[in-house]
Amino acid sequence: MSLHTPLCDRLGIDHPVVQAPVGSVSTPELAATVSNAGGLGTLAVTWRDFEETRAAIEAVRDRTGAPFAVNLVLDDGATEHPTDDHLDACLDAGVPLVSFSFGDPAPYVGRVHDAGADVLATVGSADDARTAVEAGVDAVVAQGWEAGGHVQSDVATMALVPRVADETPDHVPVVAAGGIADGRGLAAALALGADGVWVGTRFVATEEADAHERYRSAVVDGAADETVRGTPFPKGWPDQPHRTLESRATERWIAAGRPPLDERDDADRVVAETASGEPLERYVDLPPLSGVDGCVEELPHYAGQSVGGVDEVVPAAAVVERLVEDATATVESLERLRDDDA
Repeated sequence: MSLHTPLCDRLGIDHPVVQAPVGSVSTPELAATVSNAGGLGTLAVTWRDFEETRAAIEAVRDRTGAPFAVNLVLDDGATEHPTDDHLDACLDAGVPLVSFSFGDPAPYVGRVHDAGADVLATVGSADDARTAVEAGVDAVVAQGWEAGGHVQSDVATMALVPRVADETPDHVPVVAAGGIADGRGLAAALALGADGVWVGTRFVATEEADAHERYRSAVVDGAADETVRGTPFPKGWPDQPHRTLESRATERWIAAGRPPLDERDDADRVVAETASGEPLERYVDLPPLSGVDGCVEELPHYAGQSVGGVDEVVPAAAVVERLVEDATATVESLERLRDDDA
Protein backbone atom coordinates (compact mmCIF):
# COMPACT_ATOMS: atom_id res chain seq x y z
CA MET A 1 0.00 0.00 0.00
CA SER A 2 1.40 3.40 -0.90
CA LEU A 3 0.66 7.09 -1.16
CA HIS A 4 2.73 8.80 -3.83
CA THR A 5 3.18 12.57 -3.88
CA PRO A 6 5.61 15.05 -5.46
CA LEU A 7 7.65 14.85 -2.26
CA CYS A 8 8.36 11.19 -3.00
CA ASP A 9 9.62 12.04 -6.48
CA ARG A 10 11.72 14.97 -5.26
CA LEU A 11 13.44 13.12 -2.43
CA GLY A 12 13.50 9.64 -3.98
CA ILE A 13 11.38 7.99 -1.26
CA ASP A 14 8.42 5.62 -1.40
CA HIS A 15 6.16 7.23 1.20
CA PRO A 16 5.56 10.91 2.05
CA VAL A 17 6.72 10.45 5.65
CA VAL A 18 9.74 12.26 7.09
CA GLN A 19 11.10 11.42 10.52
CA ALA A 20 11.87 14.68 12.32
CA PRO A 21 15.45 14.86 13.67
CA VAL A 22 14.21 14.69 17.32
CA GLY A 23 17.50 16.10 18.63
CA SER A 24 19.69 13.94 20.82
CA VAL A 25 17.14 11.13 20.75
CA SER A 26 17.89 10.44 17.08
CA THR A 27 20.18 7.52 16.22
CA PRO A 28 21.62 6.01 13.04
CA GLU A 29 19.38 3.00 13.68
CA LEU A 30 16.25 5.17 13.75
CA ALA A 31 17.12 7.11 10.61
CA ALA A 32 18.11 4.00 8.67
CA THR A 33 15.03 2.06 9.75
CA VAL A 34 12.69 4.83 8.60
CA SER A 35 14.50 5.11 5.28
CA ASN A 36 14.45 1.35 4.76
CA ALA A 37 10.70 1.44 5.44
CA GLY A 38 10.24 3.87 2.54
CA GLY A 39 10.17 7.16 4.44
CA LEU A 40 12.97 9.66 4.98
CA GLY A 41 15.03 9.13 8.11
CA THR A 42 16.79 12.13 9.61
CA LEU A 43 19.81 12.32 11.88
CA ALA A 44 20.30 15.31 14.20
CA VAL A 45 23.98 16.29 14.16
CA THR A 46 24.08 19.88 15.45
CA TRP A 47 25.31 18.86 18.90
CA ARG A 48 27.75 16.21 17.68
CA ASP A 49 31.36 17.12 16.99
CA PHE A 50 32.71 16.62 13.47
CA GLU A 51 34.17 13.18 14.14
CA GLU A 52 30.93 12.00 15.76
CA THR A 53 28.95 13.45 12.85
CA ARG A 54 31.00 11.59 10.25
CA ALA A 55 30.76 8.36 12.25
CA ALA A 56 26.98 8.69 12.64
CA ILE A 57 26.50 9.34 8.91
CA GLU A 58 28.68 6.34 8.11
CA ALA A 59 26.58 4.23 10.49
CA VAL A 60 23.43 5.22 8.61
CA ARG A 61 25.07 4.49 5.25
CA ASP A 62 26.08 1.05 6.53
CA ARG A 63 22.44 0.30 7.31
CA THR A 64 20.63 1.65 4.26
CA GLY A 65 21.11 2.49 0.63
CA ALA A 66 17.98 4.65 0.68
CA PRO A 67 17.99 8.46 0.99
CA PHE A 68 18.34 10.00 4.44
CA ALA A 69 18.98 13.49 5.80
CA VAL A 70 20.98 15.25 8.47
CA ASN A 71 19.67 18.30 10.31
CA LEU A 72 21.71 21.38 11.18
CA VAL A 73 20.31 24.11 13.42
CA LEU A 74 21.50 27.53 12.22
CA ASP A 75 20.73 29.59 15.32
CA ASP A 76 24.05 30.69 16.88
CA GLY A 77 22.55 30.26 20.33
CA ALA A 78 22.23 26.53 19.80
CA THR A 79 25.39 25.66 17.92
CA GLU A 80 28.70 24.69 19.46
CA HIS A 81 30.45 24.12 16.14
CA PRO A 82 30.83 26.48 13.15
CA THR A 83 28.06 25.68 10.68
CA ASP A 84 30.36 26.06 7.66
CA ASP A 85 32.75 23.42 8.97
CA HIS A 86 29.94 21.20 10.20
CA LEU A 87 28.27 21.28 6.80
CA ASP A 88 31.57 20.37 5.15
CA ALA A 89 31.85 17.36 7.45
CA CYS A 90 28.34 16.23 6.46
CA LEU A 91 28.90 16.69 2.73
CA ASP A 92 32.33 15.05 2.83
CA ALA A 93 30.67 12.04 4.46
CA GLY A 94 28.33 11.79 1.47
CA VAL A 95 24.99 12.71 3.04
CA PRO A 96 22.31 12.92 0.30
CA LEU A 97 20.02 15.49 1.97
CA VAL A 98 20.57 18.33 4.41
CA SER A 99 17.82 19.84 6.55
CA PHE A 100 18.28 23.36 7.93
CA SER A 101 16.18 24.89 10.70
CA PHE A 102 16.06 28.01 12.88
CA GLY A 103 17.85 30.28 10.46
CA ASP A 104 18.36 31.43 6.89
CA PRO A 105 19.54 28.57 4.65
CA ALA A 106 20.52 30.89 1.77
CA PRO A 107 24.28 30.96 2.49
CA TYR A 108 24.46 27.17 2.35
CA VAL A 109 22.09 26.02 -0.41
CA GLY A 110 24.60 26.41 -3.23
CA ARG A 111 27.25 24.40 -1.42
CA VAL A 112 24.83 21.58 -0.73
CA HIS A 113 23.72 21.49 -4.37
CA ASP A 114 27.32 21.59 -5.59
CA ALA A 115 27.93 18.44 -3.53
CA GLY A 116 25.01 16.71 -5.25
CA ALA A 117 22.71 16.82 -2.23
CA ASP A 118 19.26 18.34 -1.73
CA VAL A 119 18.07 20.89 0.84
CA LEU A 120 15.05 20.95 3.15
CA ALA A 121 14.33 24.11 5.13
CA THR A 122 12.00 24.37 8.12
CA VAL A 123 9.94 27.55 8.26
CA GLY A 124 7.43 29.04 10.67
CA SER A 125 5.62 31.48 8.39
CA ALA A 126 4.59 32.05 4.79
CA ASP A 127 7.18 34.84 4.53
CA ASP A 128 9.92 32.47 5.66
CA ALA A 129 8.74 29.94 3.07
CA ARG A 130 8.98 32.53 0.31
CA THR A 131 12.51 33.42 1.39
CA ALA A 132 13.54 29.75 1.48
CA VAL A 133 12.16 29.16 -2.02
CA GLU A 134 14.05 32.19 -3.31
CA ALA A 135 17.20 30.70 -1.79
CA GLY A 136 16.68 27.58 -3.93
CA VAL A 137 15.71 24.94 -1.38
CA ASP A 138 14.27 21.68 -2.68
CA ALA A 139 11.51 21.24 -0.09
CA VAL A 140 9.94 23.39 2.63
CA VAL A 141 8.90 22.09 6.05
CA ALA A 142 6.06 24.15 7.57
CA GLN A 143 6.28 23.66 11.34
CA GLY A 144 3.23 24.63 13.36
CA TRP A 145 3.34 25.58 17.00
CA GLU A 146 1.86 22.23 18.12
CA ALA A 147 5.26 20.65 17.48
CA GLY A 148 7.41 19.21 20.23
CA GLY A 149 10.96 20.19 21.04
CA HIS A 150 12.14 23.61 19.95
CA VAL A 151 9.49 25.46 17.95
CA GLN A 152 9.95 28.28 15.45
CA SER A 153 6.34 29.26 14.78
CA ASP A 154 3.50 30.98 16.61
CA VAL A 155 0.89 29.69 14.14
CA ALA A 156 -1.00 26.40 14.32
CA THR A 157 -0.25 23.80 11.68
CA MET A 158 -3.74 23.82 10.21
CA ALA A 159 -3.54 27.56 9.58
CA LEU A 160 0.13 27.61 8.57
CA VAL A 161 0.31 24.84 5.96
CA PRO A 162 -2.23 26.28 3.47
CA ARG A 163 -0.52 29.69 3.60
CA VAL A 164 2.88 28.12 3.02
CA ALA A 165 1.49 25.99 0.20
CA ASP A 166 0.07 29.13 -1.42
CA GLU A 167 3.51 30.77 -1.36
CA THR A 168 5.38 27.73 -2.67
CA PRO A 169 5.64 26.84 -6.38
CA ASP A 170 4.58 23.40 -7.54
CA HIS A 171 8.15 22.19 -8.03
CA VAL A 172 8.96 22.73 -4.32
CA PRO A 173 7.10 20.21 -2.13
CA VAL A 174 5.70 21.27 1.24
CA VAL A 175 6.01 19.05 4.32
CA ALA A 176 3.60 19.63 7.22
CA ALA A 177 5.04 19.45 10.75
CA GLY A 178 3.47 19.78 14.19
CA GLY A 179 0.67 17.79 15.80
CA ILE A 180 0.86 14.80 13.41
CA ALA A 181 1.16 11.28 14.77
CA ASP A 182 -1.12 9.07 12.68
CA GLY A 183 -2.51 8.48 9.20
CA ARG A 184 -5.44 10.82 9.72
CA GLY A 185 -2.92 13.60 10.29
CA LEU A 186 -1.13 12.65 7.08
CA ALA A 187 -4.41 12.68 5.13
CA ALA A 188 -5.33 16.04 6.65
CA ALA A 189 -1.94 17.50 5.73
CA LEU A 190 -2.42 16.43 2.11
CA ALA A 191 -5.85 18.07 2.12
CA LEU A 192 -4.28 21.30 3.40
CA GLY A 193 -1.90 21.43 0.46
CA ALA A 194 1.14 19.62 1.85
CA ASP A 195 2.94 16.84 0.00
CA GLY A 196 3.96 14.90 3.09
CA VAL A 197 4.43 15.01 6.85
CA TRP A 198 7.27 15.53 9.30
CA VAL A 199 6.72 13.41 12.41
CA GLY A 200 8.70 13.69 15.63
CA THR A 201 6.89 12.78 18.85
CA ARG A 202 5.58 9.48 17.45
CA PHE A 203 9.18 8.43 16.62
CA VAL A 204 10.41 9.21 20.14
CA ALA A 205 8.35 6.24 21.34
CA THR A 206 10.04 3.72 19.05
CA GLU A 207 12.46 0.92 19.76
CA GLU A 208 15.25 2.56 17.77
CA ALA A 209 15.14 5.99 19.47
CA ASP A 210 17.69 6.73 22.19
CA ALA A 211 15.07 7.96 24.66
CA HIS A 212 15.25 6.86 28.28
CA GLU A 213 12.66 4.20 29.12
CA ARG A 214 10.84 6.60 31.45
CA TYR A 215 10.81 9.30 28.75
CA ARG A 216 9.23 6.90 26.25
CA SER A 217 6.71 5.79 28.86
CA ALA A 218 5.81 9.42 29.56
CA VAL A 219 5.19 9.99 25.85
CA VAL A 220 2.95 6.91 25.68
CA ASP A 221 1.01 8.05 28.77
CA GLY A 222 0.85 11.75 27.84
CA ALA A 223 -2.22 13.69 26.74
CA ALA A 224 -2.55 16.55 24.27
CA ASP A 225 -3.35 19.04 27.04
CA GLU A 226 -0.35 17.98 29.15
CA THR A 227 2.36 19.92 27.32
CA VAL A 228 3.98 23.26 28.07
CA ARG A 229 5.32 25.75 25.52
CA GLY A 230 7.82 28.32 26.71
CA THR A 231 11.41 28.43 27.96
CA PRO A 232 11.56 26.20 31.04
CA PHE A 233 14.79 24.52 29.82
CA PRO A 234 17.01 27.29 28.40
CA LYS A 235 20.46 25.93 29.31
CA GLY A 236 22.17 25.22 26.01
CA TRP A 237 19.75 27.20 23.83
CA PRO A 238 18.71 30.43 25.54
CA ASP A 239 15.42 32.16 24.76
CA GLN A 240 14.21 29.64 22.15
CA PRO A 241 10.62 28.47 22.89
CA HIS A 242 10.14 24.73 23.18
CA ARG A 243 7.34 22.31 23.98
CA THR A 244 7.72 19.60 26.61
CA LEU A 245 5.51 17.37 28.68
CA GLU A 246 4.33 18.79 31.99
CA SER A 247 6.59 17.83 34.88
CA ARG A 248 7.66 18.92 38.33
CA ALA A 249 10.24 21.14 36.66
CA THR A 250 7.70 22.94 34.46
CA GLU A 251 5.21 23.24 37.34
CA ARG A 252 7.89 24.81 39.53
CA TRP A 253 8.85 27.24 36.74
CA ILE A 254 5.24 28.26 36.07
CA ALA A 255 4.46 28.67 39.80
CA ALA A 256 7.47 30.99 40.11
CA GLY A 257 6.11 33.22 37.33
CA ARG A 258 8.13 31.76 34.43
CA PRO A 259 11.38 33.47 35.46
CA PRO A 260 14.45 33.66 33.20
CA LEU A 261 17.35 31.38 34.03
CA ASP A 262 19.37 33.99 35.92
CA GLU A 263 16.50 34.41 38.39
CA ARG A 264 16.28 30.72 39.33
CA ASP A 265 18.10 30.03 42.60
CA ASP A 266 18.23 26.27 41.99
CA ALA A 267 19.68 26.38 38.47
CA ASP A 268 23.10 24.99 39.49
CA ARG A 269 21.70 21.88 41.16
CA VAL A 270 22.81 18.61 39.54
CA VAL A 271 19.81 16.33 39.02
CA ALA A 272 21.20 13.49 36.90
CA GLU A 273 24.23 12.26 35.00
CA THR A 274 24.81 10.80 31.56
CA ALA A 275 25.94 7.25 30.91
CA SER A 276 29.52 8.57 30.74
CA GLY A 277 29.20 10.32 34.11
CA GLU A 278 28.70 13.88 32.88
CA PRO A 279 26.60 15.87 35.40
CA LEU A 280 23.28 17.29 34.20
CA GLU A 281 22.01 20.41 35.92
CA ARG A 282 18.43 21.58 36.27
CA TYR A 283 16.98 23.31 33.22
CA VAL A 284 19.52 21.86 30.78
CA ASP A 285 18.05 21.41 27.30
CA LEU A 286 19.14 17.76 27.00
CA PRO A 287 16.29 15.20 27.17
CA PRO A 288 16.86 12.01 29.15
CA LEU A 289 18.61 9.50 26.92
CA SER A 290 19.10 5.81 27.59
CA GLY A 291 21.77 5.37 30.24
CA VAL A 292 20.98 8.60 32.08
CA ASP A 293 20.83 8.04 35.83
CA GLY A 294 19.19 10.21 38.45
CA CYS A 295 16.04 12.32 38.57
CA VAL A 296 15.02 11.80 34.97
CA GLU A 297 11.77 13.69 35.53
CA GLU A 298 13.73 16.94 36.01
CA LEU A 299 14.98 16.81 32.41
CA PRO A 300 12.93 18.00 29.41
CA HIS A 301 10.58 15.41 27.95
CA TYR A 302 10.15 17.07 24.56
CA ALA A 303 6.80 16.20 22.99
CA GLY A 304 4.21 17.88 20.79
CA GLN A 305 0.46 18.03 21.17
CA SER A 306 0.23 14.88 19.06
CA VAL A 307 1.43 12.99 22.15
CA GLY A 308 -2.16 12.00 22.88
CA GLY A 309 -2.10 9.82 19.77
CA VAL A 310 0.91 7.78 20.91
CA ASP A 311 -0.21 4.71 22.84
CA GLU A 312 2.68 2.23 22.64
CA VAL A 313 6.36 1.79 21.88
CA VAL A 314 6.76 0.10 18.49
CA PRO A 315 9.46 -0.40 15.84
CA ALA A 316 9.98 2.67 13.66
CA ALA A 317 9.12 0.72 10.51
CA ALA A 318 5.69 -0.01 11.97
CA VAL A 319 5.10 3.71 12.45
CA VAL A 320 5.76 4.38 8.77
CA GLU A 321 3.58 1.46 7.70
CA ARG A 322 0.64 2.50 9.89
CA LEU A 323 0.85 6.14 8.83
CA VAL A 324 0.54 5.17 5.18
CA GLU A 325 -2.11 2.49 5.70
CA ASP A 326 -4.31 4.70 7.89
CA ALA A 327 -3.91 7.70 5.60
CA THR A 328 -4.92 5.64 2.61
CA ALA A 329 -7.96 4.32 4.48
CA THR A 330 -8.90 7.86 5.50
CA VAL A 331 -8.69 9.14 1.92
CA GLU A 332 -10.81 6.22 0.75
CA SER A 333 -13.43 6.88 3.44
CA LEU A 334 -13.67 10.51 2.32
CA GLU A 335 -14.11 9.41 -1.27
CA ARG A 336 -17.18 7.44 -0.19
CA LEU A 337 -18.75 10.66 1.11
CA ARG A 338 -18.76 12.20 -2.36
CA ASP A 339 -22.15 12.36 -4.05
CA ASP A 340 -21.49 12.03 -7.78
CA ASP A 341 -25.14 12.83 -8.56
CA ALA A 342 -25.18 16.09 -6.63
